[in-house]
Amino acid sequence: MITTEYPIWLVLVCLLAGLGYAFLLYRKPKQDVNKTIHYGLFSLRFLVVSFLCFFLLNPLIKNTTTYTEKPIIIIAADNSASVIKNKDSVFYKNEFPASLHKFSEALADKYEVHFMKFAGDVKQDDTLNFLGKETNLSNVFGEIQNNFEGKNVGAFILATDGLYNTGSNPMSDLGNANYPVFTIALGDTTLQRDAFIKKINHNQTAYIGNQFPVEIQVQAADLQDKEAVLSILQDGKKLAEQKIKYTSNNYTGVLNFLLNADKAGVQRYQAVLAFTEGEQIKNNNSMPFVVDVIDKREKILLLVGSPHPDVAALKQTIEANQSYEVEVQLAERFNTSLKPYSLLILHNVNQNNSAYKKLSAEITANKTSVWQFSKNDFWAFSSVRFASSISRYNDAEPIFNSGFSLFNVSNELKNYLKEFPAVTCALTSYKVSNGAVALINQQIGQVQTENPILVFADNGGQKSALFCAEGLWRWKLRDFADHENNTVFEELIQKTVQYLSVKADKSFFRVFTKKIINENEPLEFDAEAFNPSYELINEPEVSLVITDEAKKQFTYTFSKTTNAYHLSAGNFPAGDYRYTVQVKINNQLYTQKGTFTVKPLLAEFTSTTADHALLYNISRKTGGQLFYPKQLNDLQKKLLDNDNIKTLVHEQKQVNDFINLKALFFILLVFLSVEWFTRKYNGLS
Repeated sequence: MITTEYPIWLVLVCLLAGLGYAFLLYRKPKQDVNKTIHYGLFSLRFLVVSFLCFFLLNPLIKNTTTYTEKPIIIIAADNSASVIKNKDSVFYKNEFPASLHKFSEALADKYEVHFMKFAGDVKQDDTLNFLGKETNLSNVFGEIQNNFEGKNVGAFILATDGLYNTGSNPMSDLGNANYPVFTIALGDTTLQRDAFIKKINHNQTAYIGNQFPVEIQVQAADLQDKEAVLSILQDGKKLAEQKIKYTSNNYTGVLNFLLNADKAGVQRYQAVLAFTEGEQIKNNNSMPFVVDVIDKREKILLLVGSPHPDVAALKQTIEANQSYEVEVQLAERFNTSLKPYSLLILHNVNQNNSAYKKLSAEITANKTSVWQFSKNDFWAFSSVRFASSISRYNDAEPIFNSGFSLFNVSNELKNYLKEFPAVTCALTSYKVSNGAVALINQQIGQVQTENPILVFADNGGQKSALFCAEGLWRWKLRDFADHENNTVFEELIQKTVQYLSVKADKSFFRVFTKKIINENEPLEFDAEAFNPSYELINEPEVSLVITDEAKKQFTYTFSKTTNAYHLSAGNFPAGDYRYTVQVKINNQLYTQKGTFTVKPLLAEFTSTTADHALLYNISRKTGGQLFYPKQLNDLQKKLLDNDNIKTLVHEQKQVNDFINLKALFFILLVFLSVEWFTRKYNGLS
């Protein structure tokens, strides 16, 4: 269909224009020119001029394309281990996968069928082995939302026992489901007499010499008035125990323990729930857990010139991170070495303090990182000086320096800095060295200055910072008043301390990996190699050997990235492993060794009683229906006879400019060429 942006009657004007132009040119036929040729030339000129005028109306071509979209049927089958933890395990292992495959093929004649299996994650695959270590039902609905949104989904078939142990409640994900969900209820709903460890909550790390809490959740069914003992073992030795009395037939209890971290390294523990007479399941009465016990905290020395509210604010905030231990002293009593400390914080310790000379010598000798707090004496931070004498002090509001890049700062901290109370600063001009970088600058009234409040420098690997104001403690109070926590203030202090206390790694070969991973988590390694100029290189090959507890070895070669190395070694069974990574740089062999632990996932063994009520609610809420594995033929018939599952017919309309037709351009060019050649041949001017 052809249309124009202007009234269609203007097409008549185009024809009249073409006719008038041709008439003026060919109104007097030449005597020696054949009339057929004369009228032919007239016609060519009429057509060309009419089309050119027609193009001025911006003509458009509208095309309509029709296509059909078959309904999509999505089948998702639970591939987790809990499905076969019941008396019908043989049926689910052998018969059910074949029945489900046959059911899928029957639907494929009429619908477009997509099959997926799920456990902790979702895969486009129709082979079921029921080895999944976790179940995440919300992931399934998320996968459909991501891959099938806007498509003609006729129905979703969900085959599962209704048990999930990770992710959110699938009922909360049904808001986006504009299709019926037909559930196939797997598993066994019979309540079995059983007591089991549901979950263990504990810190991933602890520090040697400290105690760490362990919280164990125990559940029991049909064991009212029975008693048991919950113990924690390490290497077969009992560390602690508590007695439990199951006070109901649907018992849930939480038991708290406090364990001593008295050995460094990755420590393995086993929580064991004593077997109670009458229990039908025995393999869920124990659960292992591991804790990485760190044998060294970073020591920070906080020297003060006099008592001040800042001191308590700093100490509390820094020690909120268990990696740090803060020691507070009056500077005038300092008489030891700075060597044991990762960071020295000086608060109002000026040059008139009796410890000044000793401190200055110790800082230089040990290249100790320093964070100085002072509003007028910057002896420990040489990168900032006053350009003129101090006339008086003034309140300055903090403002984030957008050019700061020494470490990442959250948007929350960036935006909230301006809400902190003003601090007292010297009212003068500041001279900041080129190597220094300010995190926070001063704003006086509406004027944003480049005078710093918190500024950093790095002098040959010796890091330092300066807070050249007074009133930091007010920031902590304001943060708590506004948020009922100190999250923003803690980020500012802890990231500053982390940056200053971390020592540069000068090794030529570095390897990074996690010490503890879960059984379903792939093992990842990263590595960096340096030449003698400490430039990143990745020309040499990097090899890895992993050794398991049976001394079986697995060999890998790292992949090369832009300027480093990476390796994904896949999943490993639960256990303890050692690794050795090697690279040869300039004929010198560098080796890095370490250990890692793979934690077993036992979530599928803790609760095996199917939750068909959840499946019923999912189907009812979405307009579907619940079926059982033996009713696949009934479900098949319902889907094939469902008039609401329809093929959609779509019309796609496309509008193109008429002038863009290349064929028309060549036709007009041929017309003009023929006319020109004929006129010249017949002597027409």
